[in-house]
Amino acid sequence: MDKKVVLITGSSSGIGKSIGTYLTQKGFTVYGTTRNPKNYPDFKEFELVQLDVKDVESIQKAVSHLISKENRLDILINNAGVGITGPIEETPHEEILNVFETNFHGPIHVMKAVLPQMRKQGGGIIINITSIAGYMGLPFRGFYSATKGALGLITEALRMETKDFGVKITNVAPGDFATNIASGRYHSPVIKGSAYEEKYGKTLKGIDEDVDGGGDPIQVAEAVYKIINRKNPKIHNPVGAFLQKFSLRLKKILPDKVYEKLLLNHYKL
Repeated sequence: MDKKVVLITGSSSGIGKSIGTYLTQKGFTVYGTTRNPKNYPDFKEFELVQLDVKDVESIQKAVSHLISKENRLDILINNAGVGITGPIEETPHEEILNVFETNFHGPIHVMKAVLPQMRKQGGGIIINITSIAGYMGLPFRGFYSATKGALGLITEALRMETKDFGVKITNVAPGDFATNIASGRYHSPVIKGSAYEEKYGKTLKGIDEDVDGGGDPIQVAEAVYKIINRKNPKIHNPVGAFLQKFSLRLKKILPDKVYEKLLLNHYKL
């Protein structure tokens, strides 16, 4: 059987790169994407193609390039995304629009581009990389939580709409992993004299420390590989430290106000 062909968005670094490298080692034909491949002249792990998830034309061009070379597309991993922090009241609206364009609308554009090919060939797998943060509204990360939560709900809906096409659709929700996401994240400035100055400043420091102390992103790659090899993958696949995954279980069984109190204590708010 020919090697399965994989497309991974946002794979020049971090979780996307780990997934691509791991799947290449497992014998898959991997195409990764980045907005500007020229910025990575020494990238050798797998082929990088130009794709900006906010640019529908670039998505269509990249997908057409891949299909013209391979004549099929077996697996899409929607990984491209950006982070954002800040008080909801003080976050510039253009940054809110940007994070939704990247984390929510972008994956939808890519799925629309690949579904005709998967339908034509009688099957495929789409894995959306969401986040454990998408299962709860986190203080000063509300917009990030909202984008990832929305993508998780789209995943649920699309599974049902496409069930007769042989396409499996699921999501992987990572917790905190040691990547460079903090360097590309938009931080609303800590405004001197703001009502949020002290609490946001402390929370922002803690968020960055959680990422720096996070696990190895290879864990996410291993989870993706297991999903690809499952006959009927679960809809939701959280990956992360025990307490992060356990927090999802607690949210299901605890009263809302009790769970909110746990989050407030965690963030020292």
